[in-house]
Amino acid sequence: MNAHPFPYEVIYSGRKTLAIQISAQGRVTVRAPRRTPKSTIDRFLTEKEGWVLKHLQKARESRPKPGDTPAPDAATRRHYISIARDIFTQKVAYYAEIMNVTYGRISIKEQKTRWGSCSNKGNLNFNWRLIFAPGDVLDYVVVHELAHRREMNHSKAFYAIVESVLPDYKTRQKWLRENGNRLWTSG
Repeated sequence: MNAHPFPYEVIYSGRKTLAIQISAQGRVTVRAPRRTPKSTIDRFLTEKEGWVLKHLQKARESRPKPGDTPAPDAATRRHYISIARDIFTQKVAYYAEIMNVTYGRISIKEQKTRWGSCSNKGNLNFNWRLIFAPGDVLDYVVVHELAHRREMNHSKAFYAIVESVLPDYKTRQKWLRENGNRLWTSG
């Protein structure tokens, strides 16, 4: 039985710490290291319950209402993906040189829960919807993914790399967290 005032899913992986994700649709996911006892997860959720409830409320309030934003048709989507490819190709080349890192392929996708990602091989993925965000937010996502070329985690060392390039990255990160679900939603 769920002892918390919200349903949640647990995903076990090779990660080292517990984390909570709340999707724009209000789904709660706990990411946990393999073999984490249920009692540890319950304790963690109890400690973070206020935070979870606050973010669930935000998700409910900011969720677009049906009909607010129509999903783009296939031709419009292709057009935006093309624009995004041009923008991200330029920004990645610019910041990779500044950060002295290499990268592989750049792909433009339509992920539901991510703005960008970086594979172990250095391939970069970016969500086309980011083109509706301010340019400094796009810069943050690019620098964030390129920082993974040095640190494949979200440690203090990772964020020190991001901060060395974008000292105000927290402001940009906050904008994306607070406004990202408003970037052209898929209905």
